[in-house]
Amino acid sequence: MASEFQRRKVAGVFDAMDKNRRGYLTEADFQDLAARWTTLRGIEPGGEDYERLRAIMLGWWSSLSAAAEDGERVKLDDVLAVVDVLPTMTEAMTATADAMFEAIDENGDDLVSRTEYHQLIEAWNGAPTDTDATFALLDLDADGYLSHQEFRRLWTQFWSGDDPADPGTWVFGRFE
Repeated sequence: MASEFQRRKVAGVFDAMDKNRRGYLTEADFQDLAARWTTLRGIEPGGEDYERLRAIMLGWWSSLSAAAEDGERVKLDDVLAVVDVLPTMTEAMTATADAMFEAIDENGDDLVSRTEYHQLIEAWNGAPTDTDATFALLDLDADGYLSHQEFRRLWTQFWSGDDPADPGTWVFGRFE
């Protein structure tokens, strides 16, 4: 069962997507996230990058809706039920981290820059967000980028970790 700390951090991600404050997510919320992200990047519908980003976001919907009680509405408790089993799903966690890394790494240089991270958080939040201090926490080797390995570690810490001191706690930005 998710701890109170895990609940708070996952609720921050959930709430950022639940723009209508309904208490549940639908496929439209994931489509909206994909639209915000492609718009921020200036990617037009129909192109390869557009379809790739959209597929990653809608892949999240497929996974979460499969775990939801009714399959049409994903509640926070449904997400937390998935979080509870993630520590036993190392390969799935790594695959999801890799897909997100690919989506964030706009220029394909196998690094996430401060700007690319900023884009992710603004797309997720749907609002201007200061990410400089958060990026500094995530940049484990202080080289100005998140490597693929750093991102995997941070992603895993966020989704399966329960330690507020872990840098991965802030992978989706500040939630408190």
